[in-house]
Amino acid sequence: MTAALALRLLLQLPGLPAASSRLEDTVALGAFLDGVMSAHLEQFHIPSAVITVVQGTRVLYAKGFGHANLAQGTRVDPATSLFHIGSTGKLFTWTAVMQLVERGRLDLDADVNIYLKTFKIPNTFPTPITLRHLMTHTAGFQEGIVGYFIGNDSVHIRSIEETLRHHIPRRVRPPGEFASYSNYGASLAGLIVEQVSGEPFAEYIKHHIYDPLGIRYATFREPLPASLKPHAVIGYAREEGLLVPQPFEIDGGFVPSGGTVMSAMDMGRFMMAHLQDGQYGGGRILEATTAQLMHRRAFSHDSRLPGMCLGFIEQEINGHRVIGHDGDSEYFHVEMLLIPDQQVGLFVGYGGDGGKPAREGLKRTFFNRYFPAASAPLPAPPADFANTAERYAGKYRFIRMNYTDIDKVIFLAALPPITVSVLPNHHLLVSGGLRPDWTPAQFTPVGKHLFQEIGGPTQLAFREDDAGRITRLFVDPTVGTERVPWYEQSSFWYPLLSFATVIFLTVWIGYFYRRSEFRTLDARERWGLRLSLATTGWLFATVVVIGLVVGVYQMSLLERIPFALRAALVMPLVFVGLSAALTAEMVGMWRRRQWTLGRRLHFTLVTLSAAAFCWFFYQWNILGWRFG
Repeated sequence: MTAALALRLLLQLPGLPAASSRLEDTVALGAFLDGVMSAHLEQFHIPSAVITVVQGTRVLYAKGFGHANLAQGTRVDPATSLFHIGSTGKLFTWTAVMQLVERGRLDLDADVNIYLKTFKIPNTFPTPITLRHLMTHTAGFQEGIVGYFIGNDSVHIRSIEETLRHHIPRRVRPPGEFASYSNYGASLAGLIVEQVSGEPFAEYIKHHIYDPLGIRYATFREPLPASLKPHAVIGYAREEGLLVPQPFEIDGGFVPSGGTVMSAMDMGRFMMAHLQDGQYGGGRILEATTAQLMHRRAFSHDSRLPGMCLGFIEQEINGHRVIGHDGDSEYFHVEMLLIPDQQVGLFVGYGGDGGKPAREGLKRTFFNRYFPAASAPLPAPPADFANTAERYAGKYRFIRMNYTDIDKVIFLAALPPITVSVLPNHHLLVSGGLRPDWTPAQFTPVGKHLFQEIGGPTQLAFREDDAGRITRLFVDPTVGTERVPWYEQSSFWYPLLSFATVIFLTVWIGYFYRRSEFRTLDARERWGLRLSLATTGWLFATVVVIGLVVGVYQMSLLERIPFALRAALVMPLVFVGLSAALTAEMVGMWRRRQWTLGRRLHFTLVTLSAAAFCWFFYQWNILGWRFG
């Protein structure tokens, strides 16, 4: 019997005695989690995993699974094995901010510019950005990653200050209006900690958080100190059916937003400190009132949905309020959750490509067993909902995107919008980027602009503008959405560019099919044909060259902009010039009544297709060198 089958059979057993489902029964807890984690390693081909469960000041369960280093046969040790915890590390940055707040050195509601010593955030809007905005991800920054975010270069590591000073993202909305998760914002908070305290960020975290809690196997330092390097869990990617070791991720100037490694047992100490309002053992990292303020909701798009605390992300799982943070680096997927009303903390980390679905499965399975939801029937929809349901239909995109740089095109290619449609039964069908696995779900109304997933836990809310139009959908406390304009929908661009490509192909097909007629054309007609061949051929070459550059450099484009990409981006500019010449020739052709009507119409279609590609390059910031 496989581990995955054993897990499925375990979860299908009828109701177990209440005592065996209590967390205090650590034997049953261990057996249950051993089965879940072993099944995940087999099902998702995971090389390494770790989990810690705490309650109050007790560690109920801590165990490693798989190998920290396959080549050396090193097993994962929950006490010493260092997992890259990604954005979960932001909780240490936010804790550091709150330490300086309670000491009177920082003010949550002051302009962050008063704390920055070497550069200032532009005053794009009358309202300044504050630390409260940074901690709730409501500063209003656009997202940017190309050329300066993460990489593998451990030799030329850029400082926090240098990175943030040279890559200030555009402020695209007033602060405090909508959440849009921002790594830049968290790193800016880390820089403020560094500049106000006078200590390097990594050293501040060690002296003021790690040391008081007795944390030994953790660091924000890059590259890893020699004493910790033997304990690092290797990241693996599956290539041609094999697990291949990958370089250690370097976050450089973005290290406060997630460039940290940590053991599961040490994360347990941090969880217990927050569960105990800032104290663990003989160490205290926050005063009780400060910790309580940090855990309290500070922002929400809709009061009926979970929101943002000061750094912690709220969730509601099976009726319990949960606060915490997940983290995704290139080869690791982790999550830390606190259940304040139960004094319980859960940390889980997975290495490898299958970590995301495994993490979500573990969380769901754990809560369903130990904190099951009380069943409640859904209320009947309002009588007039059938007449108003279409108001909600449409495409929505998360506003965590880029609007002004070349990064924008990534969001067209890699991030599907949330699509809302109305079914014949008047339920809303929501699909696309709603959840990590992109599976569609049906929703029914349970309040004004509030919807509940049928047979699932998700709630979402809509918001209307002053004119009564539904313009926003909210489902994730860390990021709002907006309706996608028709001219930025993939359903508009993909058919248009496909049609234009077919028209371009007909130019070459026609030329090869009738090239014997070329010599019979007059000089003007030959010029028009050569121009159309040059324009269409240049477009195909542009796509191939840029595609090759992206394919060769791949993830390293997040670290630096290679000369090859800068050179390749000359090609769209040349294409625009050729398209302008094509347009001029088309106008002259119609004035001179040159060629037959059919050929003139075809030439016009070629020109309009070239214009479509020019519009695409312009709309998605591919013209010029639009780097953040």
